[in-house]
Amino acid sequence: MDFGVIIKTLGKIILFEAAALLPSLFIALYSGQGDFYAFLLSIIIIAAIGGLCLLSKPKKDAINYKEGFAIVGFGWILVTVLGALPFIFAGTFNSFIDAFFEAASGFSTTGATVLNDVEVLPKGILFWRSFTHWLGGMGILVLALALLPAFKTGALQIYKAESPGPTPTKLVPRLGQTAQLLYGIYILFTVVQVVLLFLAGMPLFEACVHTFGTVGTGGFSTKNASIGAYNNVVFEVIIFFFMLVSGTNFTLHYQALHGNFKSLVKDSEFKFYIFVITASITAITLNLWNNIYINILEALRHASFQVVSMITTTGYATTNFDVWPSFSKIILVILMLIGGCSGSTAGGIKQIRMLLLFKYAKREFSKLLHPKAVIPVRLGGKRVPEETLSGVVSFFFIHLIIFLIATLLISFEGMDLVSTVTSVVTALGNVGPGLGMVGPSTNFGHLSAFSKTILSICMIMGRLEIYSILILISPGFWRRSY
Repeated sequence: MDFGVIIKTLGKIILFEAAALLPSLFIALYSGQGDFYAFLLSIIIIAAIGGLCLLSKPKKDAINYKEGFAIVGFGWILVTVLGALPFIFAGTFNSFIDAFFEAASGFSTTGATVLNDVEVLPKGILFWRSFTHWLGGMGILVLALALLPAFKTGALQIYKAESPGPTPTKLVPRLGQTAQLLYGIYILFTVVQVVLLFLAGMPLFEACVHTFGTVGTGGFSTKNASIGAYNNVVFEVIIFFFMLVSGTNFTLHYQALHGNFKSLVKDSEFKFYIFVITASITAITLNLWNNIYINILEALRHASFQVVSMITTTGYATTNFDVWPSFSKIILVILMLIGGCSGSTAGGIKQIRMLLLFKYAKREFSKLLHPKAVIPVRLGGKRVPEETLSGVVSFFFIHLIIFLIATLLISFEGMDLVSTVTSVVTALGNVGPGLGMVGPSTNFGHLSAFSKTILSICMIMGRLEIYSILILISPGFWRRSY
């Protein structure tokens, strides 16, 4: 393994982070709320570290699969640690663990917070907090691929290790151009949502912050009560729509923007995604009607928003769904686990994996009835390779093991079972709010430093779909290859 190329590549990524802090620096300067020097000092330190890493001399230019995983894993950890510096220097947190938790929640697009009152934060910190969602949503390394031609050697290894879903797709033969196209669509959605929210009456700064949290499916807000603080149906409809599209595979958006709208209706994962959303909204609306809301339209309004917010792992809330009936809350937890589509900015296990697991289970049942039959699993009319199926089953099993271990460790916190389980579900699925003591009306600030650390690790592992972090602690990964 060439540690020189790893360190030098990490240096470029760190310099990207320093540049990404500049908008927050300018906002802090303009608002004059005392956080300017926190950003200035952070930029100087981060840029210095990145510059030192660039002095590393690689043995070769190419990046193999091991180096790609190392760059992604260590890159995300470094970006998170360094991204916590503004919170420390601005005095937002007295504890580094709290700052690290908030940064991990931001970059992983989780949206969980340890803050009791976000409305007192200076605008620079509020902007950086949500801008981390935007950077982490599509992937800060994918952004590097889009902007730096120097990443052309070994870009595929980085892209595969960071992109969500079992089979990352290249839109065009050149991977750097694929990254540019993805970010082009991402920026287009961002600009359109900001404009729509602003025209609907939301202040420009708040429109930007909530757009970052929507298209990045993160969920950080400028309000303690999240989107519910506005009580504005127009805001909710706009955010609902962009949460929905952000939870959809961006490859489909690319095809639709080029006139191929049939790709949406033909895509098996997208159809499954819409079916799950529609069924969940219907079930929860009927459950809430007369139990929580007398008006069925009011029940539909809140059910629709919360369902899409949970399945896209955005985590915005229009109401305290922790007081809903158990039936509705169980559906929301299931949606947190499933998550959005592959190739989207959403977290969770992903729709395509759940669909393949259902098809795989159906095939195994059929083979019990017809032991000698050869029954291929098909998706969209195409046969799914056995290698892909085994990868999906393995991912589901490893995801379950990590969930159980993390839940066991968090149980030392002494919370009730619902709070303990959903705190891990929401962290590993990059959702944000859970239920009970970590519900939408509270936060994670009351947890111990140990639990915050475990959940922070879960957030990063969930964003990178476990393997990119887990592989770093595998002894075989570090053995020399001959």
